[in-house]
Amino acid sequence: MIRITYKDSEGHSRTVEAQPGSTVMETALREGIPGIEAECGGACACATCHVYVDEAWTEVVGKPEQMEEDMLDFAFEVRPTSRLSCQIKVTDALDGLIVTTPPRQG
Repeated sequence: MIRITYKDSEGHSRTVEAQPGSTVMETALREGIPGIEAECGGACACATCHVYVDEAWTEVVGKPEQMEEDMLDFAFEVRPTSRLSCQIKVTDALDGLIVTTPPRQG
């Protein structure tokens, strides 16, 4: 079982089970996590699935590819740990991942 914890900007959190091969965004949508809009459906064509990866997980998750970095230019309050959740594939190595949604999506 792979678990991901989603926190909102106010500190409320919810831990859910994720399926290997899905994305952090798909998991959030399936579980009804608020704060992830995913307007483009995961095509890396918007920035409405923006999350902050917990600093303890940044190395495991890795850095964004160039296309994702370009889309992050449209995100609200980008930070060094910002990622688009549609670009983070769920693997066994991500069991325990913690991400936080920004106060609003861009």
